[in-house]
Amino acid sequence: MTKTASPARRGRSLRLAAAFAVLLALVAYVVVQYVSGDGAPRCVVRSGDGEGTDRPGPDDGEGGGSSYELSPEMAANAATISAVGTTRGMPERAVTIALATALQESALRNIRHGDRDSLGLFQQRPSQGWGTPQQILDPVYSAGAFYEHLAEVPGYSRLPLTVAAQRVQRSGFPQAYAKHEPDASLLSAALTGRASASLTCTATPSTKPGDPAKVRAELARSFGSGVLPAAGGKGRTGSPQASELTVPVASTARTAGDADRRGWELAHWAVAKAAELRISEISFAGKVWSAEEADEGWRTAESDGAGVRIRIAR
Repeated sequence: MTKTASPARRGRSLRLAAAFAVLLALVAYVVVQYVSGDGAPRCVVRSGDGEGTDRPGPDDGEGGGSSYELSPEMAANAATISAVGTTRGMPERAVTIALATALQESALRNIRHGDRDSLGLFQQRPSQGWGTPQQILDPVYSAGAFYEHLAEVPGYSRLPLTVAAQRVQRSGFPQAYAKHEPDASLLSAALTGRASASLTCTATPSTKPGDPAKVRAELARSFGSGVLPAAGGKGRTGSPQASELTVPVASTARTAGDADRRGWELAHWAVAKAAELRISEISFAGKVWSAEEADEGWRTAESDGAGVRIRIAR
């Protein structure tokens, strides 16, 4: 004879099942909120009101232009790609092409897998002569290799982005690059220092000290050895162990009138790299970004105007 559950027991089981379903829904909501950016570190690049305007502050630019949100990892890789390009003398259009390509190939992540033996930001293949796996997984090297091939494409800056990228990549899906052009254009505007765009990141203040030597080394790898004063010089700009350094602007600008753009290129690079390098504060041209008040973006502050000041967590 089969025993059936009593109505009270069945009711208790239904209530437990309902409570468990509510708990699962709550967990799913928290996960979605975290992944979508609420509570997770994120970077935002936003267009300003046009050439020649002041950099967007904490409340500027909202609703007045386009924006693109990305993770700190993506922003750091994008900053490297941009710095390598401008250091090679490539124009902003080349940086846009490179960023759109990396967005399509790897979502700006330095991945260790891909189609066949493809690797890295641009999914370059060792078997096709792009370099060793170790070289390709170095963002500075892989970006440089991309620009080398792009520079050999006649008139690349006047070609549609999909055509220019495809001449380098030989992709099976060349039209896929097109959808990334708006975001890549906005990123390149900020990362090359154009006045019409600004990059900010939220960040969790580092509980561990940063390494000043590593910050200096990354600046030199991305922008070339001439970006900083010689080590061993007097003052905070020359000491390799100083927790604060000032990167000169005028002396490394590409033209005499290009100091402001050069400064913002360096400042945005530092913001994008802040989480990776444990940078706590960056200031330039009367604006400051700090990890402790990162939600406020670039704030108005006094600046000595000597260059881009980078403070490293201690």
